[in-house]
Amino acid sequence: MTLTSAQAGDIMFKNAVQLFEIFGFKLKVDPSWLLIAALIVWSLSTSYFPPALPGETATFYTALGIIAMLGMFISLILHELSHSLVARSYGLKVGGITLFIFGGVAELEEEPHDPKSEFLIAIAGPLMSLFLAALFYGAATLAAPQTGSSYAGAVFGYLALINLVLAVFNMIPAFPLDGGRVLRALIWGVTQDLLRATRISSRIGTVFGLFLMLTGALAVFSGGGIGGFWQILIGFFILNASNGSYQNLLVKAALRGKTAKQLMSETLHTIDAEATIAELVDDVMLRHGVSFVPVLSGETLIGYADTSGVRRFEREEWGGRPVRDILVPAEAENTVAADTPLNEVFKFMMKSSRRKLMVVEGRRLVGVISLSDLMHHMALEQEIGTRLKA
Repeated sequence: MTLTSAQAGDIMFKNAVQLFEIFGFKLKVDPSWLLIAALIVWSLSTSYFPPALPGETATFYTALGIIAMLGMFISLILHELSHSLVARSYGLKVGGITLFIFGGVAELEEEPHDPKSEFLIAIAGPLMSLFLAALFYGAATLAAPQTGSSYAGAVFGYLALINLVLAVFNMIPAFPLDGGRVLRALIWGVTQDLLRATRISSRIGTVFGLFLMLTGALAVFSGGGIGGFWQILIGFFILNASNGSYQNLLVKAALRGKTAKQLMSETLHTIDAEATIAELVDDVMLRHGVSFVPVLSGETLIGYADTSGVRRFEREEWGGRPVRDILVPAEAENTVAADTPLNEVFKFMMKSSRRKLMVVEGRRLVGVISLSDLMHHMALEQEIGTRLKA
């Protein structure tokens, strides 16, 4: 499966641990993978290997389960590595490969630039899984007839099956599964409209996610147990990822080609650092209805003051304390250059949870841009009908 960094960020791999690098890609494992790994070992050691290889001990079955799980681990890495290598060949940066509870993700820094690259990046993973399925099937066939080799045959047989399932499931035409990306590439190629292609494939992903959740719920109520719960979780993931993918592209379409200077508010209510807090509150905040006020020293921006800073002192102290006592210094975390692309401004706000940024040219304040400005602009763009084409 491939996701952009923004989409992967929505899944929140904050706790992922980097294991090593392979071909320059950082391989990370989210703690949630440990859960699915433990479930795989338990399932194999209790339900798969005992019937296939009767008469062995529980410890032996567990050991085989661990070996098979590691084989699946390697198979997932190769699946995602295929996506990553093809993406790199088309000049796309890959943030890394992360394994998590629902499998693996190759994190692209940006969307593919054309339908052809989208198609080839998406199809690479399932083709690798099909190749591995055939390879393991051949190994299982060779191992099974030989005396004492049935253990290897059972492990290879499982790996052949799991890779086949991985390939088939990923080729379901529901975004963001690989099949959904293949479908998007085909629609994109015909219509030359990426936004429309994403909308159609994402809606199919939404329907498929809801279908999995509904059938999973029915399975739970019918006594299906953990399988039903697992289906609900997968459906929920696909539903969120498909909706998030379309929304991320809408944001990109609405903000594309614009800079902070084009959207910032040039109506500025500022105050001098040596003014009193009482003047800040009475003459600026209450008078103009603002809670965020840039602070200047002459013509130079030195920071900002807000209501949280004001509340640090009792009202009786406001008249005797300068604004300098409560200002937050201007730095990279609260300022943005006027020529910064709006896409970057939006990403920064989402990552830092800041709602307002001061727009600067050098040390000079030229405007203020807020998250509400961006959201209002995006809403208008969508209402008018923004199109993002190849």
